[in-house]
Amino acid sequence: MRHVFLFLALLMSFPLLAQKRDRQTLEREKRQNLERMKEIRAVLQRTANEKEVSITQLKALNEQIEAQTKQINLLSDDIRMSEAEISELRQASQALNKDLEKLRAEYATMIYAADKRRQQLNPLGFLFSSENYNQLVARYRYLKQYANARQTQKRQMESVQQELTGKRTATEQKRQQQKVVLTTKVRESTKLEGLQQEQNKTVKQLSQKEGQLRAELVESRRSISRLENMITAIIAREARERAARAARERAERIRIAKAEAARRREAERERAIAAKKAEEEGKPAPPPVVIAEPEEAVAKSDNTRTASNLNREELALGSSFAASRARLPWPVQHGFVSERFGVHPHPVLKGLKVSNPGIDIQTNAGEAVRAIYDGVVMNVEFVMGSQNVVAIQHGDYYTIYAKLKSVRVKVGEKVKARETIGAVGTDGRGNSELQFQIWKEFAKMNPEAWLAPR
Repeated sequence: MRHVFLFLALLMSFPLLAQKRDRQTLEREKRQNLERMKEIRAVLQRTANEKEVSITQLKALNEQIEAQTKQINLLSDDIRMSEAEISELRQASQALNKDLEKLRAEYATMIYAADKRRQQLNPLGFLFSSENYNQLVARYRYLKQYANARQTQKRQMESVQQELTGKRTATEQKRQQQKVVLTTKVRESTKLEGLQQEQNKTVKQLSQKEGQLRAELVESRRSISRLENMITAIIAREARERAARAARERAERIRIAKAEAARRREAERERAIAAKKAEEEGKPAPPPVVIAEPEEAVAKSDNTRTASNLNREELALGSSFAASRARLPWPVQHGFVSERFGVHPHPVLKGLKVSNPGIDIQTNAGEAVRAIYDGVVMNVEFVMGSQNVVAIQHGDYYTIYAKLKSVRVKVGEKVKARETIGAVGTDGRGNSELQFQIWKEFAKMNPEAWLAPR
């Protein structure tokens, strides 16, 4: 039975082992969120130096509040997890205490019985009173087993006591850690209140500039429209060129097939003459030459392009790009998403919507912009409101990098994943922001669904 108690005590520690992985995940999420908060704070610090508040500054504040709120929630999860761990440690300690009490009771009974036997019979007398050698050996083994049992019992007690001490120490450590986390949560909550006050102040200041904000929104929509027109023109142009290339390639294959058919017809004519001669000489005629119609021959082998007129290399690149969904590297190493994909309410103007065909990433001034995948540069162009824009083709996918102050690639150049293609620009208010888009032919994709989680 004493082994059963020890087993149950050890079993009580298994939930802690199972929970270890969850705690590791929690700690990783906390570290990642702290890094995000650090990057957002750096952007806020730069924009705070500007005399005039802006929508970009408000976006950074909103993201900081979101990250701060997430950190507080993670700290709350940490406190709850610590409470569960302390409860499990307490249960394990209680089980070990019961086990130790049981072992001590058994050991006391064993000592009492041994002392009583010593009073009644001396061990040496017990041995030498044996009637024969076999009985002597048997009595010696009995005494030795009894002594070993006492030693084993003592070791078990020491082991359980050591385990119990460890559990008590771990419980105290968890309590201290919980206190630290609770203090941190209070501090972060205070920071959140400060950020919310700053947010309200910024919104109030921006609300007083409604006319300016409406004008900026109109210009932003025009800029997005110009950018989308440029992208659709590039994709349409590429589709036309692919179709033209496909038509030229097919025409060339038909020409080659016709030449081959003519050659085979000449061979068949010569075979017919040879067959007639062989018949006159009584010899077997040569086999006929198979002649396929040129259009049929091309149709059977015309599998080098898809319905989108992609060649095999382009098709493989597009398939590889699609297979990398949710694992693609970010176009900048530092920064955060300040405006997400799709339609959202305007952060200040009530009842108005803003539409984003990609994502805006606030980052450092002059931050290097990298291609997220292997591809071919299809266009480099200056677009009013979007500064320099680079479009890269990946099969039937396109990635767009806008608001660059400088570009390091040229049209037709092949680029590799993570290769620097330019640098992020900064506007007149000190805001450094990259506009990043992903298209599949004429369909706009949500870039965050394609990029690796941060």
